[in-house]
Amino acid sequence: MSKETGSKSGIGAYLRLLGYVKPYWALFAISIFGYILFALTQPGFAWLMEYFVKGLEGESDQLIYFVPMAAVTIAVLRGLGSFIGNYYIAKVANNVVHALRCDLFNKLVTLPNSYFDNHNSGHLISRITYNVTLVTGAATDALKVVIREGFTVIFLLGLLFWTNWKLTIIFILIAPIIAGLVSYVGRKLRKLSHKIQDAMGDVTHVASETINGYRVVRSFGGEAFERNRFLDASNQNLKQSLKLVKVSAINTPILQLLVILAMAVIMFLVLYMRDTSTVAELIAYVVAAGMLPKPIRQLSEVYGNIQKGIAAAENIFEQLDEVQEQDSGSHEVERVAGKLEIRQLTFQYPGAENPVLKDINLVVEPGETVAFVGRSGSGKSTLVSLIPRFYCHEKGEILLDGVSLADYKLTNLRQQIALVNQQVTLFNDTVANNIAYGALQTKTEDDIHLAAQAAYAFDFIAELENGFNTIVGENGVKLSGGQRQRLAIARAILKDAPILILDEATSALDTQAERNIQAALDEVMKGRTTLVIAHRLSTIENADKIVVMDKGEIVEVGSHQELLAKQGHYARLHRLQFKEEQPLPA
Repeated sequence: MSKETGSKSGIGAYLRLLGYVKPYWALFAISIFGYILFALTQPGFAWLMEYFVKGLEGESDQLIYFVPMAAVTIAVLRGLGSFIGNYYIAKVANNVVHALRCDLFNKLVTLPNSYFDNHNSGHLISRITYNVTLVTGAATDALKVVIREGFTVIFLLGLLFWTNWKLTIIFILIAPIIAGLVSYVGRKLRKLSHKIQDAMGDVTHVASETINGYRVVRSFGGEAFERNRFLDASNQNLKQSLKLVKVSAINTPILQLLVILAMAVIMFLVLYMRDTSTVAELIAYVVAAGMLPKPIRQLSEVYGNIQKGIAAAENIFEQLDEVQEQDSGSHEVERVAGKLEIRQLTFQYPGAENPVLKDINLVVEPGETVAFVGRSGSGKSTLVSLIPRFYCHEKGEILLDGVSLADYKLTNLRQQIALVNQQVTLFNDTVANNIAYGALQTKTEDDIHLAAQAAYAFDFIAELENGFNTIVGENGVKLSGGQRQRLAIARAILKDAPILILDEATSALDTQAERNIQAALDEVMKGRTTLVIAHRLSTIENADKIVVMDKGEIVEVGSHQELLAKQGHYARLHRLQFKEEQPLPA
């Protein structure tokens, strides 16, 4: 990225960030009024010094009362302005951060599957937490200092020009040097901030993986490996953070030195021109000039926070600008019959060299149970994941009741499908809420109980401490693998969709539990189009149709008996599994 491009993108990000302030413009205006009031008190104190010196010289007895009263008045106005400015800018900033965080999360739930395939969860979580916090710094502390100290500098310079414009022109000749230094440091800080945010994403990612997979870590002695992985990620973050601190630490004293040099020149000139102005005027001028270094220093220091905020905003807007899951369909039905037709379908994951599915042709009649079998990597899961349009294919077509999947409104299409995955996802909520998840929240308690009974889950739920109100823990950590899978099946049963997809739905169950579940599933499958991916061939022997896949192609289709008689791929798979399942001799 060139300096010019980086500058333009930074300005664009900040202007876009300020667009979030628009709904709160009235509160923002009140805060600016408060800071103007605060800033006016600074030259007010300097101006008051002139009358204080005049009072010392005995010019007027009234100054004995005027100066102290004016000092108190200025102090009150200063405090009032500070309160109004800080309070209302904080209200604006917190609302902006809240809106940003919600927009970021709302966008996250609309992004396509491919986005999550290409971005790790640590970086995505880091954007919602760490990056938004950096934006908070730019939107609160930084903006507060810019407005308050910016107006202070303007008013102090105004007083200096009004008091002695010749001296002031000499004083501000150093301004271009200061501006150039600030601009250079700002670009450096933003570049480092991007690196820090990436490094923080890596830290979050490693921590998240270790926490979620703590059982695997402990089972395979991965503690030392994970410590080293986290140490590397944290060291990288530390390295970039220290670089940023070094740049900021060097920047501040150099700016202070430049301002003090300007002050030294002013003092020399004041002493040199002492005969051309009154002592009171010159003291007031020096006091006003002496007030300038502090706001200038604060402005220079806050510039780094603004650059960090801009870098964070750029990352946030990058995600907000991602193309969300495409939904160009408009066709809606209350309930489909469930006929699926797949014609000359070829599918390739974005960025992959070879297609995962090649020239797939298949017809599934309404209410039919079709099982997909084949070696790992043969394309079974990919094929069924195209039915709910988790991925979009470009070659060939898939029709549901004679209508292309792309023509269905996405929410309506997914209402027709109930899905049970091998990897069950449960939320840190009650058993009842996990069964009646999402759009199923309107279901009654009786409906939930019936679904649990159909999934052979009711008995173990009743034995839990709080029954259906028991909190299951993060991803159901308080339940066994089989119990989690039964809740997922109960969720699918409760949905009562005309199409049922079972992706290794009974893989976590023992043989007896699997038979019970299979009996329940056989009942649920009646009248529904069911697509089953199964590793255990014994569970699909009664399927209406078995589709054998190999290397992304359909190599055999038929019933269990027909495929055994062919002595082909299915028969070989069946013989291998039959041998594996034979008990060992005593």
